[in-house]
Amino acid sequence: MSVLSGLVCAHNEETRIAECLARLSFCDEIVVVADRCTDRTEAIARQMGARVISGIFPVEGVRKTAGVAACRGEWIFELDADEAVPPELADEVRKAIDASASGDWYQVPVDNFVGDRLVRHGWGGSFGASSVARLFRKGCKTWKTERVHPGANFTGQYGGRLNNPILHKVDDDIADMVQRLNRYTALRGQDLADSGKIKSLWDDLFRGVRRFFKCYVSRKGYREGDLGFLIAIMAGLYPLLSNLRAREFLYLGRRDPNPAMSASVVGLGLTMEDVRLGHSG
Repeated sequence: MSVLSGLVCAHNEETRIAECLARLSFCDEIVVVADRCTDRTEAIARQMGARVISGIFPVEGVRKTAGVAACRGEWIFELDADEAVPPELADEVRKAIDASASGDWYQVPVDNFVGDRLVRHGWGGSFGASSVARLFRKGCKTWKTERVHPGANFTGQYGGRLNNPILHKVDDDIADMVQRLNRYTALRGQDLADSGKIKSLWDDLFRGVRRFFKCYVSRKGYREGDLGFLIAIMAGLYPLLSNLRAREFLYLGRRDPNPAMSASVVGLGLTMEDVRLGHSG
């Protein structure tokens, strides 16, 4: 039987981490990457039997890579702290890896919730996903060094899409959704400032309109009423705001000189080796 590692990256998730890890009990081990946690996230994870890697990882791709390196299983199931695995999906994951001849990595559908409301349609444009590649053989998935939504590369054979979804609590309410747009565009703006790949305002506007149409019409966001329209608006604003904030970072000279390190490292007594490898807990 194949050994399965459950992997969770978390930052100050003491109110949600217990339920998330409890739903990963079907895994043979659980690894938690605790990124700059100042609450009880690490303590709760250890109490529940997880192996905790503690450190400072401003770059999401580096954070995930550190987590994968710590996993001992042949297979990895990746989950966020605001997500949960229903029993039906847990059974399907175990069956998929035991029949590993059929593939090396799999897409998993996602049921997204805003508050208690299930929102099935309209996700996309870097503001939500209805399917994610979260089950993979170790070494088959690698990430780019980006702060938010890092691109991923895959090797090996694609095994297809599973049938049962991850349950994802995306936002608590509309205010939470707006705050998430603010966080995402700030991080994306830093990535763009670092790379220098800043497009013109007209290009951004065109991309925004195209993303709105894709989410609201092609992906049937109109079926979700007001929330579908709002999600499409957020997806459309994402590229425009990200590029405007990149210009602001460059103008104000607030660009990170090293994307693997943030200003929060200063004064914490951590070396660049700590930042690169993660400060083990």
